[in-house]
Amino acid sequence: MVAALECYLDTDATRRIRALWDALESEGVQSMRSLLAQRHRPHVSLAVAPRLDPDRVAEALTATVVAAPLRLVFQHAGQFVGRVLWLGVTPTAELLAQHALVHDRLTRAGVELAEHYRPGRWVPHCTLSMRVPNPLMAVAVRRCLEVLPLEATVVGAAVVDHARDISRPLP
Repeated sequence: MVAALECYLDTDATRRIRALWDALESEGVQSMRSLLAQRHRPHVSLAVAPRLDPDRVAEALTATVVAAPLRLVFQHAGQFVGRVLWLGVTPTAELLAQHALVHDRLTRAGVELAEHYRPGRWVPHCTLSMRVPNPLMAVAVRRCLEVLPLEATVVGAAVVDHARDISRPLP
């Protein structure tokens, strides 16, 4: 399990992604809705690590507005190794700058972060399913394409570690 710095989406985008989770479940694809006692909420993670100390992260990000009201546009579906299905965010200069700022502050504070979330390697996305069965991948991608494009605004952020039952809001 990993911990993450999650950016949350506005009500309409959250509703639409939850509806997509339901559509995937109806096709036999386990979505993020059914993992960890339904504690997941649609989000885009700016940083991940095996563990994050929420107090240390909050201190490193003092005077930083993590939940800047960024406009996001999800325009494609993708798959990571391991059959992880996601909706991809078009990377804008503002989003990439926010991501770089957060990583710079955390790195300067000595917070260890996953390499694949570092600036220049990060793929901005909203995870939909952690392991789509191979025979269902085409139907799952088709369901994703039915909701695209999807516009969203970042309205909140938190340090989250579901394995340790941590969710600390950030400004």
